[in-house]
Amino acid sequence: MKFPSMRMRRLRENEEIRRLVRETNLTTDDLIYPLFAVNGKSVKNPVKSMPGVYQLSVDLIVKEVRKCREMGILGVILFGIPAYKDEVGSSSYDENEAVQRAIVAIKKDCPELLVITDVCMCEYTSHGHCGIIKNRHVLNDPTLEILGKIALSHARAGADMVAPSAMMDGQVAFIRKTLDDNGYENIPIMAYSAKFASAYYGPFRDAVGSTPQFGDRRGYQMDFANADEAVREVWLDLEEGADIVMVKPALAYMDIIHRVKNEFKVPVAAYNVSGEYAMIKAAADKGWIDEKRIVMETLIAMKRAGADIILTYHAKDVALWLKEGRV
Repeated sequence: MKFPSMRMRRLRENEEIRRLVRETNLTTDDLIYPLFAVNGKSVKNPVKSMPGVYQLSVDLIVKEVRKCREMGILGVILFGIPAYKDEVGSSSYDENEAVQRAIVAIKKDCPELLVITDVCMCEYTSHGHCGIIKNRHVLNDPTLEILGKIALSHARAGADMVAPSAMMDGQVAFIRKTLDDNGYENIPIMAYSAKFASAYYGPFRDAVGSTPQFGDRRGYQMDFANADEAVREVWLDLEEGADIVMVKPALAYMDIIHRVKNEFKVPVAAYNVSGEYAMIKAAADKGWIDEKRIVMETLIAMKRAGADIILTYHAKDVALWLKEGRV
């Protein structure tokens, strides 16, 4: 069939028809909202490079997650800004630190909200790297011990899911065994499986103060030029017991999201990272782009590529636009 019998524009004529035949839809069920937990009370520190994002004390995080739940957002992922840092990141598994206390408070106030926790060391170490350091080198196996302690401390506080992001070899298997051995075999793992060494993380490091004090993270995070390696990383994490795999960043890695979804047919998360968010916010502030339209186009593209879950700082805005029917 061809023109004039076939006219593709017939199904683009008005919004009702376009919605009727739309192939990919974004809902609040797809969104996870990242939050930064800090110690203290009534603390709301703006992250300068991420307009609209704040470091929040536990009391304010509870209020924030109430809003998220009311807007239909299913869950949050927590990152911590600790009271103290040291060479081995011991504050990362301290039950009195901000993330652990935030988990307890959220689950008490809003038990139905899904609480996911980032399991890494970079926010907690004095050197800013994601593991134990010896001679300016990140040691893989000793780092696993710390990651296991972090994940266990989060599970004990009441986390619904843990998300290891350090990119250490064997981290999923070690955390799975640690959780299982302590009676938390039903806690899922969302693995940062294909996490690339990316310049898109800049504003996040501003948010948590995790810029490395020497070198960079290319010795453990992936080379952004590699795709086959990403597939191998995902395969290994699934073999080790990951329940959900993640691609991070998302915007420049749509091909990776697509390959992972097609090859493994498992739940795939995409992290719409801080730099991606900051670029949109900066351009929108200048009046150069339509923020709502470009956010929706970007996130739907991630879903179209194969993402089932999107971690995004835009989550609250998107939830509001969806609720008001302005998309």
